[in-house]
Amino acid sequence: MASTTNEDTQPSIGSLVQEASKSFSTVLHGEIELAKLELKSSVKNAGAGAGFFGGAVVLVIFSLTFGLIALAEGLVALHIWRWAAYLIVFGFLLLLVGALAALGLRSVKRVRAPQRTISTGKETIAALKRSNEH
Repeated sequence: MASTTNEDTQPSIGSLVQEASKSFSTVLHGEIELAKLELKSSVKNAGAGAGFFGGAVVLVIFSLTFGLIALAEGLVALHIWRWAAYLIVFGFLLLLVGALAALGLRSVKRVRAPQRTISTGKETIAALKRSNEH
């Protein structure tokens, strides 16, 4: 009667590593497919939302024309000459444009490169290069 040893019943280290690698690969591919599906849905929703916001912005821009005309005509009702009323509204808009442009310029000047992301990316690349050298 032949006796069985532990070596006969247990898989080798190589086969365990191969099986683990195959399992990891399967899980990784599954995660990638799940991420693709989720991103596709998110992008679709974001696109629809952007379209609705775009439509709202267009309507607001068109309605501003009527609001500004009403403002000028309100000044006319206060016995201001029509040309002066429209000039006052125009001047108000120029002041508003100037203020918004100044705020935008100040915000743009604050833009900086993502230093932490760049440094961690460099560290990751360096670590991968070191692991490939061994």
